[in-house]
Amino acid sequence: MMKTSYGQKTSIVAGILLSALVASKAHAQDWYQLETNKGAAERIRIATADFKPMSSDPSVGEDKHVFDATLYSDLASAGIFDVVSKSQNPQALPSNQSDVHLADWAAAPASASMVAFGNLSVQGGRIVVNGFLDDAKNTQYPQVFTKLYNEEASSDSARQIAHRFADEIITRLGGVPGIAESKIFYVKKDGANKEIWAMDYDGANQHAITHLGAISISPRVSPDNSRIAFSSLDKNGFQIRMYSLLLGRLVNYSSVGGTNVSPAWAPSGQQLAFSSSRTGDPEIWISDPQGSLSHRITSFVGPDVSPTWNPKTGAQIAWISGRSGLPQLYIMDADGSGVARMTDGGYATSPSWSPNGQFIAFAWDRKYGPGAPGGQDIYVMEVATKRWIQLTHEIGRCDFPSWSPDGRHIVFANDPDGAAAHTRIMTMLADGTQRRALSGAGTDMPNWSWK
Repeated sequence: MMKTSYGQKTSIVAGILLSALVASKAHAQDWYQLETNKGAAERIRIATADFKPMSSDPSVGEDKHVFDATLYSDLASAGIFDVVSKSQNPQALPSNQSDVHLADWAAAPASASMVAFGNLSVQGGRIVVNGFLDDAKNTQYPQVFTKLYNEEASSDSARQIAHRFADEIITRLGGVPGIAESKIFYVKKDGANKEIWAMDYDGANQHAITHLGAISISPRVSPDNSRIAFSSLDKNGFQIRMYSLLLGRLVNYSSVGGTNVSPAWAPSGQQLAFSSSRTGDPEIWISDPQGSLSHRITSFVGPDVSPTWNPKTGAQIAWISGRSGLPQLYIMDADGSGVARMTDGGYATSPSWSPNGQFIAFAWDRKYGPGAPGGQDIYVMEVATKRWIQLTHEIGRCDFPSWSPDGRHIVFANDPDGAAAHTRIMTMLADGTQRRALSGAGTDMPNWSWK
């Protein structure tokens, strides 16, 4: 593998910043490209006006506060905007196209290129939101789009409407669908047990999915968001379980002995790869979503675990193998042929393939061993060249990266001080910036939904 110098890695990061954070509609499928000869990209400067209340219902104030805060946070987290601080906004609150004075928003200190604004009311138990996006620099045809939302009134509805409006803005201006309505599934410690939980992409709305009173790990949501595959400990050891999000209960998944862990969905939703020791040595197997028609695709001395499919093609699988000693990152065709080793040393774990198929994120202790400096961090490798960059530095043990459906973000588990009980879930942009915690201690193994 070709290692990179500090200067080369800095250039790679700049390329990721440019191509990952500035998407165009014409290149929506291949915008995340590794380029090493271009500088950082200029972000779109956008302002969000607090929405104007249009009714006297007692709940309108709280719903409006939730909406305003969520919209601002969604746009600030998107990775493609320079969001104007609310303190720099003009004082007047525009409510519709007729009373927005774009010249005030385009002028300093806001200096906005785009302005999101609108009005919100609560009437008859319904929340009604009119949202507008205008080009502040286009005096002749400023309106980019307008949206109307009408739903049962609640703080959750206000938050979800803000997510949808933000996603619409991100899609129109960024060329790639937004992720504000996506979910993150994860493991949460519950006494001596571990259950599967879910939360919104920004850490809100955290709630339990399973109540099995067992140790459950490695949740993986299906491409259509209808099912979660995970591994749970019972009297026969760890077995793959299947939970229907539509039915709200476990559904059948057949197991045939051995330890069965780390399930991974194919992008078609018709196959599940996993690690099984049913024949002795842990190997990578593939089954249908019911656990039938299982067949083995690896056969080598040493454990094979943690498969992840190429979501772009469904034709390749990356996984971790100990066939050469310490665990290393490998890729192969989905039928087990074309095996290629990707890492050349250290201790690698937990691969996750990017949505466009060009990159693999994984955890790696490159200098693993007694007395060795460094630790386990999150890395991203370009599949075609095996070039890598390190995204996390000196924040404790990092593991279980998972890509957002737009490829702009990565969620991961972080143990800041070596105490497993303190593990938390964090998110960052795909270049390692804008890192922040989503959950508290006792949470682990995140998996971002496909959409």
